[in-house]
Amino acid sequence: MTATNVTATDEKGGRNTVTQWSNPVQGTGRYAEINGVNLYHETHGTGTPLILLHGGLGSGDMFGPILPTLAERHQVITVDFQGHGRTADVDRPLDPDLLADDIAALIDHLGLDRPHVVGYSLGGGVALRVAVRHPDRVGRLVAVSAFIRSDAVYPEIRAQQSQMGAAAAEFMKDTPMYQLYQQVAPRPEDFPRLLDKMGAAMAKGFDLTEEVRGLRVPTLIVAGDADMAPPSHFVETFALLGGGRQDGGWMGEGRPRGGHALAILPGCTHYDIFVSPLFAAVTLAFLDDRRG
Repeated sequence: MTATNVTATDEKGGRNTVTQWSNPVQGTGRYAEINGVNLYHETHGTGTPLILLHGGLGSGDMFGPILPTLAERHQVITVDFQGHGRTADVDRPLDPDLLADDIAALIDHLGLDRPHVVGYSLGGGVALRVAVRHPDRVGRLVAVSAFIRSDAVYPEIRAQQSQMGAAAAEFMKDTPMYQLYQQVAPRPEDFPRLLDKMGAAMAKGFDLTEEVRGLRVPTLIVAGDADMAPPSHFVETFALLGGGRQDGGWMGEGRPRGGHALAILPGCTHYDIFVSPLFAAVTLAFLDDRRG
């Protein structure tokens, strides 16, 4: 599995590098009829099951560079959300709560016993909601670059998100998101519709503070040191789980009682953390840690 880089010029004349997603080594792909959605999922490797959830406008393919590492020790099941990747859209909003219910129903459909759930960005928000709404179906949770409040992201990012919609489709044709969608989507012409639904979803405010405070699933919060929200937001999230309040102690006796943890990854942004070897490393370390 490979990832190539495309260098582009941003609106300020600067240079930036975006990761072009590719996943030439395919796993076993299937569809499941879940809550009226013909949900595509793909299985890689063997071992303890791990549900891996992609970011907005992406698909399971975006994890191609790190899938072999994860699949060495786990049965990794990537899922394409409603309207994303190989899963066609249906007549309902793109609501993270509904997406979370889809994942819980897929876990039941596959007969999995408390798989780990790992999600990035939109997928991280969905993963959090799976653990909140369906805690008995989740082993451990890893939420990567996921925000628990809609106002956590930087103001300039919120301004950009407010412009998300079908009109942006023409300007996205050189992006990995558009190119991947055209390659794998059942209806490639639906990309503008997906942008409209994503825009409507991002326009809605949310605050999961109390839900996170009550999480009963061991949770790892992961973010880049230059993410879409400041590191302080993720430290705040960790504090809701009882973390960062005291010294951990020689034997770890001062760590959060729920088995929660925090990882801020150096040199990572919101736009490359999902292919970072550090993401794979901290995820595996947390999932395989059996300390309480």
